[in-house]
Amino acid sequence: MKVIIVGAILGFGFIVPSLAADVPARPYSAPASYAPLQYDWTGLYVGANGGYGRVQDCLRVSGPFDAFFEEGCHNAGGGVAGGQVGYRWQFGGVPMVWGLEAQGDWASLSGSHVSFLDPDITNRTKLQGLGLFTGQFGYALDNVLFYVKGGAAVTSDRYEDVTTAGGAVLGSVSQTRWGGTAGAGVEYGFTPNWTAAFEYDRLFMGSKNVTYIGPGGIAFADKQLTRDVDLFTVRVNYKFGGPGFARFGVHLASSRCGRPRPTKTCPRHVRLGIISEFGVVCSIAFSSRGGCTAGSAAR
Repeated sequence: MKVIIVGAILGFGFIVPSLAADVPARPYSAPASYAPLQYDWTGLYVGANGGYGRVQDCLRVSGPFDAFFEEGCHNAGGGVAGGQVGYRWQFGGVPMVWGLEAQGDWASLSGSHVSFLDPDITNRTKLQGLGLFTGQFGYALDNVLFYVKGGAAVTSDRYEDVTTAGGAVLGSVSQTRWGGTAGAGVEYGFTPNWTAAFEYDRLFMGSKNVTYIGPGGIAFADKQLTRDVDLFTVRVNYKFGGPGFARFGVHLASSRCGRPRPTKTCPRHVRLGIISEFGVVCSIAFSSRGGCTAGSAAR
């Protein structure tokens, strides 16, 4: 009886390895890789901006024989905040980017100086708001855009002459002034829809003749005002449209069935799919034998 049991155990031990040898090995899949596609700057965008502005104001007062006499210059600085809306085009994946943009900002850039001609009078100025209407041209390095811009600028200004001792207003004028602007910036796309940028703009507002009006509505003085503006802003934009993935690409992977056998050809598979920051979100597998399977996966 013992001989029968021992023989059965030994026989089972020989049978199990032979059965395991017939079980096909688990297919091996090579690690996935992907080739990133270019960041797309095309689309409508809106955003907000904030920063610092500095104005250089120079004033001249009229005198006899239509001559103007220097009253001096001063810098007026302060904060700006506002928004922008624009549209960009990037054709065929080339690095060149074109665009149009409109920007509007509230501002509080104020300054003053004592008149060179009359120390009893202080010239005071304030820039209260500005707008920019520009065209853009840029060069994209994937999700980093370097650009220049230029176009028209408009400012809302107030000028006052006040007494140096007490600050009483002697004459004032408010005006809307048009000029030109040129600037440059760099913008970084940290998702397909969100970007952040730093931008510098120079506003060339030129010279303009105005008449200061006194408290009683009587003309106080005729002056010539010259103004230039330096603007430094940080901007955040949201771009509409575009895919909802932070990174795209072609998923390339190959797999071969387990250990090759001399009498059998193993199929080879290539898997194509879209890669996002969360992994493979859609894929199609092609077999060298002509088969095709579709599916999806996530990391």
